[in-house]
Amino acid sequence: MRLSSVRNVDRMRRITEIAVKHGFGYFFERHNLRNLMPRVRRGAARRPVGSRGEHIRNMLEEMGPTFIKFGQLLSTRPDLVPADILVELRKLQDEVRAFPVEQAHETIESELKLTVKRLFVSFDDKPIAAASIGQVHRAVLPNGDPVIVKVQRSGAEALVKSDIDLLYQFAHLLSDHLRQEILVDPVGVVDQFARSIRAELDYRIEARNAERFAQLFDLDHSVVIPKVYWQYSTTRVLTLQYLEGTQLVDVDTGAMTMAERKALAAVITECWLKQIFIHGFFHGDPHPANILVMEDGTIGLVDFGMAGVLTDNDRQSIINLFVDVTNQKLENIPRRLAALGVEFPRQMETEFVGELRDLFAKYYGVSLSELEPVSVFRDIFAAIFRLKLKLPTQYLLLDKAVATLEGITSQLYPSFNVLEFAQPYAREFISSRYSPRSLASRGGREVQNLVGVLMDYPYQLHDALDQVRKGDVKINFVHRNLEDMTRRLTILTNRLVVAIVLASLILGSSIIGLFAQGGPRLLGISLFALLGFMISGFFGLWLVGGIMRSGRH
Repeated sequence: MRLSSVRNVDRMRRITEIAVKHGFGYFFERHNLRNLMPRVRRGAARRPVGSRGEHIRNMLEEMGPTFIKFGQLLSTRPDLVPADILVELRKLQDEVRAFPVEQAHETIESELKLTVKRLFVSFDDKPIAAASIGQVHRAVLPNGDPVIVKVQRSGAEALVKSDIDLLYQFAHLLSDHLRQEILVDPVGVVDQFARSIRAELDYRIEARNAERFAQLFDLDHSVVIPKVYWQYSTTRVLTLQYLEGTQLVDVDTGAMTMAERKALAAVITECWLKQIFIHGFFHGDPHPANILVMEDGTIGLVDFGMAGVLTDNDRQSIINLFVDVTNQKLENIPRRLAALGVEFPRQMETEFVGELRDLFAKYYGVSLSELEPVSVFRDIFAAIFRLKLKLPTQYLLLDKAVATLEGITSQLYPSFNVLEFAQPYAREFISSRYSPRSLASRGGREVQNLVGVLMDYPYQLHDALDQVRKGDVKINFVHRNLEDMTRRLTILTNRLVVAIVLASLILGSSIIGLFAQGGPRLLGISLFALLGFMISGFFGLWLVGGIMRSGRH
């Protein structure tokens, strides 16, 4: 891909200069991409002192909000990102300077078709939070309800679109230059990010998530979900009930007794266990800033832009996997992973089972009461990622949520055991799944599916035979990883041709030098022979230099 194909050349150059500043200029030099940074000298492309994770985090923060969000997405992909970088990416904060309140007013009035004064009794000019997509203001409705109003930043959609285009440009560059060196499709990663951030641009999706959580926890008095005010909400404006509480990140745990800290950890843990095992719909970002501690000891949840869905089969598969690990039935794990949707090559089964046996040997002989389920699941995910197996998106989000939850509970109460709280929910899920009513319902659905398949079969067979009769059946041959071999064969052939020509020049020059009787001479040797030897020497040095360079790479 040439630089001329990049839509925003200045922005691309600025991003590459930031990358060089943080020590990643060697990447561009190593892969012949110096045309992307024409104003950067070779000496400037040295990596500064510090961990690579810190440099990547600082680089993304300087590149801007869209790249911060991209880093946050990568923090949920331990199958792609090494552990030391993952730790730093999880520190990325989506905080930017607030935009003027006049812009917020303009957006609200454009979306809701009324002035701010007519919509709200009061509207705080100073936002309580600001991010790349929008910012949040406190307000009071005409009926006296205190609310928060989330307003999308002016031009956010255009900025996101521009930066996504740049990310696609970089992804294609990586694909073109590092095809044989990377195990993941960079364009596919950007596709996932593009879908995620485009969903964040539509506040109605977050509103629907909040409303669904409110319905699920309607009878649960330990969790508070803010009410959605639909008449004050659009794609660019979201109005929710204001919750009077303290963000968990701001709670002074040092002033709490150990019993209070354990009780708070229990409430938070039970909240997410209900989401995972009972409801199958979970908050994907249990960050301490998204959990509010209320005065009565309950908790409130905010920021519902990221949510995951687990079907009954997903939850059953997770429980089966956990049981097999704890019972040391490791030979069943490949089958359990296949049920989870993990892409598992059969030729890796022996290697994978052996790796699991070493990994989970520490659980041998440990009683169930002593197990920490969060650690077990983290070990399972770690084994999957280490072997470069592909995990469906919902489990990547679950892994991130579980990891964040583990950090929260361990900080609140270091000896907190999730298992004593998880067992009742797992039992409740299993008993409900195998109740007569549930079995009858699933049986009815399976019969319906089988009948549908049987009814479609004659038509599919007819279509297949019709294609054969018309000669429309085609067999596609797909070769994999032959490009590198073809390139090497081309280089080898070229060098062989040069070597043959070189040998011919040397032989011809030697014959001329020995048998030529006339013509100009230098030091008693024919000048034509000397010229042939000089040309042969030049090509010989060039050939040796090329071989040495290829050996280093």
